Amino acid sequence: MGQVVAFQGEFGAFSEEAVRRWDPEAQPLPCPSFRAVFAAVETAQAALGVVPIENSRAGSVLETYDLLLERNLVIQGEVAVRVEQCLLAAPGTAVTELRRVYSHPQALAQCEPYLRALGVEAVAVYDTAGGARAVAEGAEAGAAAVASARAAQLYGLEVLKRGIQEDPENTTRFYVLGRPPFPAAATAGPHRTVVALALPEDESPGALFWCLATLAYWRINLLKVESRPSRRRPWHYLFTLDLAARAEEPACAAALRELAARTTLLRVLGSFSAAAP
Repeated sequence: MGQVVAFQGEFGAFSEEAVRRWDPEAQPLPCPSFRAVFAAVETAQAALGVVPIENSRAGSVLETYDLLLERNLVIQGEVAVRVEQCLLAAPGTAVTELRRVYSHPQALAQCEPYLRALGVEAVAVYDTAGGARAVAEGAEAGAAAVASARAAQLYGLEVLKRGIQEDPENTTRFYVLGRPPFPAAATAGPHRTVVALALPEDESPGALFWCLATLAYWRINLLKVESRPSRRRPWHYLFTLDLAARAEEPACAAALRELAARTTLLRVLGSFSAAAP
């Protein structure tokens, strides 16, 4: 058997699929929350943890960003999973009978136009597969779930409609987390380095601009910027930057040294091979 890899949700969740995509021999460990995934890795209950960071339709998973800044795990890799959302219900249920649909908020957002046209009440739960399991184990008339086709198989539900997400290319990107230190850097293929930084609190004009200008000077492509509230002072923020470079590359290393001089905090969260789109 392979190493234990923690994920958020029940068996049949897309996060479990990400675990198996990362390591087909892994032993997936279901956890009730993202925080529990981090804790499982920190306490060595699991060797690695897999958490979603971004969906191509619904955007960033903000809780993951907050936990990355709060805890001391490092990003060891990433995996992208094409997400086909399905409408599931008890066998024999007609679509016209549906009144409530249960799923994770991200999945509900991905399928919002379809569910709105259906005229059902969307009810948020902690996990797609958990919603499917609740529908299967409950006796609520007119209940359905949005989850994977595999969840339907696991929990004895019927797939009423496949591919109900608005975007047919709907994809979720997951981070693979481990305990420090960083693993040996891969040299082949596109790379991604994720850093967190805090700007000086004197509100110097152009502070963020000069950080971004530093990256431009060293010809480091900036893929994404995310801001999260700082815990130290109201209305101040921490920024997370995704860079298309290896941290060990001379240009990237030089840019990071300059950023450290311009900021009050600079933390490399991970440097790893980018997932295939």
